[in-house]
Amino acid sequence: MTEPALEEKRRRIQSIETGFGLLKALVDCGQPMMLRDLAAQAGMSSAKAHPYLVSFTNVGLVQQDPVTGLYELGPFALQMGLVSLQSQNPVKIALPLVQALAPRIGHTLGLAVLGSHGPTMVHISEASYPVHVNMRCGTVMSMLHTATGHVFAAWLPAEVARHYIEREAGDSAVVTSISPLRPSPSALAELLERIRRQGAAQALGNPLPGIDALSVPVFDHSGQIVLALTSLGPSTLFDAGLDSPILAQLRQCAATISRQLGWRGAASGDKP
Repeated sequence: MTEPALEEKRRRIQSIETGFGLLKALVDCGQPMMLRDLAAQAGMSSAKAHPYLVSFTNVGLVQQDPVTGLYELGPFALQMGLVSLQSQNPVKIALPLVQALAPRIGHTLGLAVLGSHGPTMVHISEASYPVHVNMRCGTVMSMLHTATGHVFAAWLPAEVARHYIEREAGDSAVVTSISPLRPSPSALAELLERIRRQGAAQALGNPLPGIDALSVPVFDHSGQIVLALTSLGPSTLFDAGLDSPILAQLRQCAATISRQLGWRGAASGDKP
């Protein structure tokens, strides 16, 4: 690309980029703001910020309360956000991040969605070493006996989780434990509450002896679980502890995906 063509491609309107700081401040704050606070957050004086806010108000990106004088995002900003959210595909957004994470972890890494039979693997990045695990794209994971299933069971609405737990009984499509003893309702409730507190699920030698797994949830803009990010490996190589570097990287990746989907929670396991 020639120098003039490159310069043409780089042309920008600086005032738009400057004014963007005000919109970003309103998004980051998440509540109405006074002019002086908004300007300070955007790194400019109130006198400089005011003309931008007038223009943003005229096009509906910002609105000002006539009584309090506070500024907040306007109706057109809301419409933009809704259109963006409606066009998002969680798997499409997650895949590049998951594929980038896989070689850093070095263990098998899978991405699951909730399918008609239950939590279903839609992407698997194989480990850098051979792992004899019968898991591939399309595999349905047990709600009761796998880390992936436990994540969905913990964060789905209770009635939805109950439906999938009941329907997996006798379903040959579901990967379950070699000794699938059904936990009592109280034991299951206690397990799921612990998983919610931890923000992650562990599977130690279950459903396959000698194979451990960690799984974390991914949320959309409304705080609903849409994906589970799961890593697994042999117990001798895979650190499935709650303080393991593997889990830390899973959490970070899940949180990044959730933020791109519009979730504003502080971490992958946080919900309103």
